[in-house]
Amino acid sequence: MRRSGHADLPLHGGHVPAWLADRMTRLGTAISESVLLHYGTSELLSRLSDPFWFQALGSVMGMDWHSSGITTSVVGALKRGLNPRAHELGVYICGGRGKHSRKTPDELRAVAEKTGLDGDALARTSRLTARIDNNAIADGFQIYLHAFVLTADGEWAVIQQGLNDEAGLARRYHWHSATVRDFTCQPHAAIAGEHQGEIMNLVDPAARPAQAALLDISHQTPEITIRDLCLVLPSHHDVRAADVDLKRLGAVLAVAYERDLHDFASLLLLEKLGPRTLQSLALIAEVVHGTPVRFSDPARFSFAHGGKDGHPFPVPLKTYDASINVLRTALDAARAGDGEKLDGMRRLDKFVRAIEEWDQPEAGFDAIVHHEHTISPQLGGRTVRDDRRRNQSRQLSLF
Repeated sequence: MRRSGHADLPLHGGHVPAWLADRMTRLGTAISESVLLHYGTSELLSRLSDPFWFQALGSVMGMDWHSSGITTSVVGALKRGLNPRAHELGVYICGGRGKHSRKTPDELRAVAEKTGLDGDALARTSRLTARIDNNAIADGFQIYLHAFVLTADGEWAVIQQGLNDEAGLARRYHWHSATVRDFTCQPHAAIAGEHQGEIMNLVDPAARPAQAALLDISHQTPEITIRDLCLVLPSHHDVRAADVDLKRLGAVLAVAYERDLHDFASLLLLEKLGPRTLQSLALIAEVVHGTPVRFSDPARFSFAHGGKDGHPFPVPLKTYDASINVLRTALDAARAGDGEKLDGMRRLDKFVRAIEEWDQPEAGFDAIVHHEHTISPQLGGRTVRDDRRRNQSRQLSLF
């Protein structure tokens, strides 16, 4: 068992408006379900343990691509969406931010009663991961968010975030109970249904050495402990061309807007789709099916549904809803035995990557951002600034 990575993020205040929070819950749940159906529970935990994939997930869900708020909003969205169906999906999310983090041990014991796992061992592991990141590593970050993702088999991932007011940064820590993480070492193993690597069973007596290893880690110097997968994001809030792999984005835009490619991509999905929806679905398909190297530029995924603060453009609500509808319809059909539409997402991802390799198109960054702002009104583009303007308007109308 090892900590799998961490991410340094600029502190960013504010809140997630209800119109976005609801959509994040539905889209995040659908993406998670897609990963579960294609690759299994272990793979979902592997991905949540990867700071680059987690950041890409938050970006494609319409949160600000680089801020500390991605952690809270994504964890909250997944908890709201997955927990009501935890018995069916086999994934439980406990904890959260602030007071919710302190409820984690009790929530884990409640899950353990339903699943037959060892609740006390789970609670002990939860406390140890928090104490190691909070106390054993003297990096100046105070933990304020702790989320524990657990499968019915006892495999777990921990996502927690610390705050450093003086530096104006938050640091997100990722843990995974697997000694070998499928997503980085054997990304396609779960497709074949074969577990690669040793999975720690928290209810087995053999788990004691792994728990003892946590204590050993706490005695190591910080330099040794934090030698892991690290994502450091810039302080600027806006999305810039340097933050994005323009060839990868170019392939997405080519498939969306070049007529012959667009028609073929729509055929793969068995849908008649407009270019803007196809652009979003191509990025969602990559989040579901992409390999680890594809997430080195998480800012690129903000070109699916923008960001709530308008970076790189306002959230296109009509496109967002269309994306959710296509993915949810495909998931429902797959659960009824017809996996053709859901498999279309995988075919779309392969097609985009083939165009990227064959044609190597490069996106005109300024042109695409300008285009998105131009079409934003007709797509129902919205930001938190719009909410503030509406509130001010109502207040003034009283006088």
